[in-house]
Amino acid sequence: MSTAPSTPRPSVIQLAIKEKAALYAAYIPLFSDGGVFIPTTRDYRLGDDVYVLLSLPDDPQRYPVAGKVAWVTPPRAAANRTQGVGVRFPADDKSKILKVKIEEILGGHLASERPTQTI
Repeated sequence: MSTAPSTPRPSVIQLAIKEKAALYAAYIPLFSDGGVFIPTTRDYRLGDDVYVLLSLPDDPQRYPVAGKVAWVTPPRAAANRTQGVGVRFPADDKSKILKVKIEEILGGHLASERPTQTI
C-alpha cells in the first residue's frame, strides 16, 4: 500500500456568534472582503487554509467560509488580547453576501470607537 504525499486538509472551525456585541468584537472590516477573529488555542500560521462554519445572531443559517489565516494573536499577547486567528474571507460572491449581512446586523456599530479583538 503506497501513500501519496497529501496536502493537509484545512481545519474546520465552528463559530457561533450569538450577540451583536460579540459580532462587533470579532468582525474585521479592514479586510476588503471581510473577515472574522476566531479565538483558538490551536497553532496556526499565516496563510493556513481554514474552513469556518459561521453562525450569526438571530439567524438559523450557518455560513461556510473557506478563508485564510491573515494574522495570529499568540498566547499571552500584549494588552490581554485573546489568543486566536484573524481569518480573511475569500474574494467570492458568497463572501460578499456574508459581508453585507454582517454589516447590516452591525449597522451603526461599525463606526464605533469601542475596542474589538481585531486590529
